[in-house]
Amino acid sequence: MKAGDDLVGLLLESVEERGIRLVDGDILVVAQKIVSKSEGREICLKNITPSAKARELSESVDKDPRIVEVILGESREVVRHRKGLVIVENKHGVVLANAGIDMSNVEQDDGGIVLLLPENPDRSAEAICDAIKKRTDVNIGLIINDSLGRAFRNGTTGVALGVAGLPALVDLSGTLDLFGRALQVTQVAVADELAAAASLLMGQAAEGQPAVLVRGFASESPDGNSSQLTRTKEDDLFRAGKS
Repeated sequence: MKAGDDLVGLLLESVEERGIRLVDGDILVVAQKIVSKSEGREICLKNITPSAKARELSESVDKDPRIVEVILGESREVVRHRKGLVIVENKHGVVLANAGIDMSNVEQDDGGIVLLLPENPDRSAEAICDAIKKRTDVNIGLIINDSLGRAFRNGTTGVALGVAGLPALVDLSGTLDLFGRALQVTQVAVADELAAAASLLMGQAAEGQPAVLVRGFASESPDGNSSQLTRTKEDDLFRAGKS
């Protein structure tokens, strides 16, 4: 996959090769990396000149100052950092390591290539859905999936960075439980749960499985987007420093 490749065409070709026909309500979970590559979101580090701020932070975290410069360029603020790790709030409000910038499964050259997240993951997801609709006359949902770490939990899990054509967050407040008690503040991150399930099939290393078809998920909730899954800084008990 490289910049300008027909990602939609490749996805549809892969589906057809497996003898599958897309139907209304299907959901494609697509790895962030192939979306980023198709959008040309690669940066060569030899073309990066680190700022003074990047050089200072790089000394604290023991990272290449050029990579730190790219991280800062994709971030609103640095939330936490220590040796080997920079946690930031990226441009879309997602708190994650290194602004999602990665070198794994990216073809390298002597200059060092890093891959950024899509510039607007929801817009990318919507564009893929629209293109598939035009080519197949089928309405599908689309999740752009990436593996993120979580505060207070070890390991990574699939997370929906971009969402289109399906609910992202379903509010069950007021729904009755088994004993007739109304739920008070229960919200289900259905797009993240679907992304995490798909990640088990995608893998994390050399599996080469960048897309997964989900069939049979149904919800009466309206379509959403990934911004619904991001807690604002003001509502974040820990970052806001509330007691």
